[in-house]
Amino acid sequence: MAHINIKSDRIEYFDYTFQGTVSGYTSGGYNGVPTIFNIIDKFPFSADADAVDVGDLSVTRSNSAGQSSSVSGYSSGGSNNSIPATYNIIDKFPFSADANAADVGDLTQAIKFLSSQSSSVSGYTSGGTLSTPTITSNVIDKFPFSSDTNAIDVGDLTAAKYYNIGQSSSESGYSSGGNLNPGVSNVIDKFPFSADNSATNVGSLTVGRYGGAGQSSSVSGYSSGGFSPTYSNIIDKFPFASDGASTDVGDLTISRFVTGGQSSTEFGYASGGIDFFSDYNTIEKFSFSADENAADVGDLTAFRAGTAGQQI
Repeated sequence: MAHINIKSDRIEYFDYTFQGTVSGYTSGGYNGVPTIFNIIDKFPFSADADAVDVGDLSVTRSNSAGQSSSVSGYSSGGSNNSIPATYNIIDKFPFSADANAADVGDLTQAIKFLSSQSSSVSGYTSGGTLSTPTITSNVIDKFPFSSDTNAIDVGDLTAAKYYNIGQSSSESGYSSGGNLNPGVSNVIDKFPFSADNSATNVGSLTVGRYGGAGQSSSVSGYSSGGFSPTYSNIIDKFPFASDGASTDVGDLTISRFVTGGQSSTEFGYASGGIDFFSDYNTIEKFSFSADENAADVGDLTAFRAGTAGQQI
C-alpha cells in the first residue's frame, strides 16, 4: 500500500508493502502436535480488537513465511507435522475480500522454519530446513507479485540457518539471528532488492536467538521474542540507514517463541507463539515512535504458534 509523507514543499509517496494501514493477518500455525491450522485471521490496525477468521490456506501448515504485496497476502513453505510433510507451496489470498488462499507457485525447494521479506514488487524467503534429510539452507528465494509463478534462487545468506527472523526496508531484506544447527546466531544479514545478490553481515542482535517475530518501521528493523537459551521477551531494534548492532528497546508482555510478526506504519505487532507451558492467542503491539514495552491489544481466533504474518 502506498503511504504518504507530507513535507512543507511537496508530498512524497512510498510503496512500503512491509507496512500496512488497515489490517494485520496471521495465517496457519499449530497448537500441539498434530493440531495444525489453515486459518487466516485478520485484525484491525485502527483499533485494539480481536482477530476474525476470514479464510483458509490451501493446506494446513505451520512454520511458513509470510509476504505482502499491495493487494495480496502470501504464505510460502512450511510443514504439516501430522503427515509429516514439508511444502514448497506459495499461497496467495486477496486483501480486498475475505476469501481463501490459492496455490499460485512453488519455492525452489520444500522448506520450513524460514524467514520472509517483501519488496514493493517481490516476495522473498531465506534460510530454513528441508525435510528429508534435515538439511539447513542458506538459499534466498524470490517470486514476483505481478504474476502467479514459481520462485527462483537469487542468492545466499552468510550462513545456513533456520528459525531466522525477517525484516524489510524499502531497499533491502534482512535476516536476523537463527539456529545454525549447531549453535545460535546473533548475525543480521542484509541483501539488496535492486539486484539478485547474496547477503552480507551488517550487524548483530543484542542476544543470539531464533524463532522470534520480525517487524519493520520505515527506518528500523525489529526482532521480538524468540529462544536461546530460554524463551525471550526482548524487543531489539536496528537501523536501516547504517549497518550496526541492535539495541534492546523494550519487552513483550510474554516471553515466547515462533510468533507471527506484522507491521503498521505506527506499530509493530506480535501474534500467537509458545513457551514451555502454553500456546498463546495474544496479539501485542509496540510503538515505532518511542522505545517502550508492548501491550496486549487483542486475541487470535485460536491459540497457536508457528504462524506467518502479513499486512495491508
